[in-house]
Amino acid sequence: MTTTVAPLSGTFDIGGDLRVNRLGFGAMRITGPGVWGEPRDHKESIAVLRRAVELGINLIDTADSYGPHVSERLIAEALYPYPSGLLIATKAGFQRSGPDLWTEDGRPDHLRSACEGSLERLKLKRIDLFQLHRIDRKVPMKDQIGALLELQREGKIKHIGLSEVTVKQIKDVQRLTPVATVQNRYNLVDRRSEDVLRYCTENGIGFIPWYPLATGNLAREGSPLAKAAAKLDATPAQVALAWLLKKSPGMLPIPGTSSVRHLEENAAAAKLELDNSTMRELEE
Repeated sequence: MTTTVAPLSGTFDIGGDLRVNRLGFGAMRITGPGVWGEPRDHKESIAVLRRAVELGINLIDTADSYGPHVSERLIAEALYPYPSGLLIATKAGFQRSGPDLWTEDGRPDHLRSACEGSLERLKLKRIDLFQLHRIDRKVPMKDQIGALLELQREGKIKHIGLSEVTVKQIKDVQRLTPVATVQNRYNLVDRRSEDVLRYCTENGIGFIPWYPLATGNLAREGSPLAKAAAKLDATPAQVALAWLLKKSPGMLPIPGTSSVRHLEENAAAAKLELDNSTMRELEE
């Protein structure tokens, strides 16, 4: 495989000034089961991160809650000192008490502590894209965004992103600050955020679809996805990623894996070009 395959996915300027290749990498799965603790294969997790950069991926998405803290530490271990142009985006807004357990926490003091911890673990002076993992309904939204704005004024973060939000919530936040990215669940199976994607595309906001590879029964023999994969000599997962890239010029898929082999398979999706008829068939 061409080592710089990710640039074939095209580029996007996050916040208008941070150019990334559109096919990125999500660093949740390099942690232990249930996104908890150390990975089963530490060496492979390090290899995945280093191979991602070799493939031309320069957007890595993580969060302080992945592990917790494990994903960020592994990223620094594998890649620091970071190559020029690599954007490491992280998130805050959850407390973790065990495997697969997530509790929203948007208190300003927690967001500040999480940001400062991420800076230390990632060995960064500034986080270029810091995302609010969830808008916590227990805390006034203006207080949560206010905490991020304070961190921004202090030079600890550059751009602000959101995760799992509605169009109305994006607009509410935009009254306080520009929104650089939105990270919502979106894939061939789950397109409930279609209106959010449309709004982001129209307003120059990067859209980061999490869980981008929920193909499931769509890949069954004889299905439109299986037919497209056969026609393109590709895997169903690669076609699903190519579909995402075709949907919007601001789409920034971040498929995650703990396997170098799967990483390389996913990255090869950047080489696929779906025609309009294939797009229509996949969306039926």
